[in-house]
Amino acid sequence: MKAKISLILLLAASAATIAGGQTAERRSITLDGARNVIAAAKEYAKKNNAPGGVIAVVDDGGSLVALERLDGTFTAGASISVGKAKTAVMFKRPTKFFEDVIKNGRTAMVALPDFTPLQGGVPIVIDGQVVGGVGVSGAASAAQDEELAMAGAAALTSAKTLPVTFFDSKEVSDAFGRGAVLEDGSNGENYMVHASRRERPGMSEVHELDTDIIYVVEGTATLVTGGRSVDPKMVAPNESRGTSIDGGETRQLKKGDVVIVPKGTPHWFSKVDGAFLYYVVKVR
Repeated sequence: MKAKISLILLLAASAATIAGGQTAERRSITLDGARNVIAAAKEYAKKNNAPGGVIAVVDDGGSLVALERLDGTFTAGASISVGKAKTAVMFKRPTKFFEDVIKNGRTAMVALPDFTPLQGGVPIVIDGQVVGGVGVSGAASAAQDEELAMAGAAALTSAKTLPVTFFDSKEVSDAFGRGAVLEDGSNGENYMVHASRRERPGMSEVHELDTDIIYVVEGTATLVTGGRSVDPKMVAPNESRGTSIDGGETRQLKKGDVVIVPKGTPHWFSKVDGAFLYYVVKVR
């Protein structure tokens, strides 16, 4: 069962791209997030007796979100810290990389606009996506500038870490026995996992926000996708049910098959042969 869940979650990772292939989800740091980054950097400075510094946090486009200047920091530190944070975001690399490149002879890089190639700026990365950047200037050394920036960025990265979820074989078997939700999305993630069971045809369904990834565990059924839902009625926000589907594409599903139904697509189990068990991962 664990192998089957792993397969479904792997498919879920790419579902957002499949379902909405013309656009990509973009996330950016909020003011609360920026304040948490600054607080973590200040706490690190206090523990390590860093003599002041300016901490700047920018969003994923390089715009300033929050800045704090610790006592005793030189005035120019503010603009330098913003420049470091912006450079880290725009190039998706720590600014130390560019300082080292220039030291090694590629001095033409200093001509780039809005470019601060000084150690102390790092991107803030969540799930492989740059959501902002933090820059520090005015600590005891360039290396300590970077240490404070990294401590600040880690505040968000660490906060995103979630515990591993495990369902033993008996729990999964019991869920399939009655048809139940294994993961309901209450952990804040954008997916749900259902251990679904059907013994008869159902109504046509349209999920406006969720893409369904279906993996057949046992049994056979006929699935119709696309077309037009007949006599649809809203049963919940962004969820409708109909009596059947007019038109669409018909598929015969069997053990091991996988179907991805993009959000907004009508789908209907028009025929079910005995007990039909299948995982559904709903990705939003």
